[in-house]
Amino acid sequence: MADLRVSLAGVEFKNPVIPASGTYGYGREYEALYPLSKLGGISVKGTTLHERNGNIPPRIAETPMGMLNSVGLQNGGAEKFIKYELPNLVTKDTRIVANIAGSTIEECAELAGMLNDTAVDMVELNISCPNVKAGGAAFGTDCTVAGAVTKAVRDACSKPLMVKLSPNVTSITEIAKSVEANGADAVSLINTLLGMRIDIKTRRPVLHNNVGGLSGPAVFPVAVRMVWQTANAVKIPVCGMGGISTAEDAIEMMMAGASAVQVGAAIFRDPYAPVKIIDGMNEWCDRNGIKAIKDIVGTVKPW
Repeated sequence: MADLRVSLAGVEFKNPVIPASGTYGYGREYEALYPLSKLGGISVKGTTLHERNGNIPPRIAETPMGMLNSVGLQNGGAEKFIKYELPNLVTKDTRIVANIAGSTIEECAELAGMLNDTAVDMVELNISCPNVKAGGAAFGTDCTVAGAVTKAVRDACSKPLMVKLSPNVTSITEIAKSVEANGADAVSLINTLLGMRIDIKTRRPVLHNNVGGLSGPAVFPVAVRMVWQTANAVKIPVCGMGGISTAEDAIEMMMAGASAVQVGAAIFRDPYAPVKIIDGMNEWCDRNGIKAIKDIVGTVKPW
């Protein structure tokens, strides 16, 4: 069997597969299917400082080769996560990535500070959220603001910090360089692409929020391109995501430069997807004489 261990921001994962935030909850629903210890880690449901009810339904819709969502970060808030969910997660023998989001820079920093003395292995800062103090523009669409929120979180928390980047930008590499310069230990990408569908019978958008995040296989080529560009632009490690559905997808993403991968929409179609991907990666390594999965990272040969 191949050595599937990978390192991300100084944290060692037993394998490179991590269910993506918002697609796996806190793992409770999946424990009846397989031990969570099989996973490299779990990026938990996006956590905000205070409890959020999320957006008004309908907030999820299928699309060809993907899905749109506008759930709105529904969660129980930071205190509930720390008190009720984290004690269960720490018993599962897997890495815990705490995905966090806020409406202001100060809120993000306060939330990160609350996690500083907990058992989470890494903080993943979602900068695709709207900054209410900047007129609602997402933190991750402006280099200066992306850098500022990264620095504030870095100053408030000593945990390894991974920043989750928005693909809805002109240049993903400039944003990545900005968060790297302001203390990020790793970046994860891509978050969902903004999309919209319309019901031609009602002439209304299929989502109550009108637009939502597009994920699933449809976005995979965009994700591979952005991961490859980013991995060649920064010195910190990259965690790749966006449409990964098979072991072959995960391997392709790692060849593009990702040190680890996150699996999201595929889990809604098949809850066993992360485990199947792990097993498939191991089988691929054995067939191809790869002794350690980390050896394929960034090995793509551009023409």
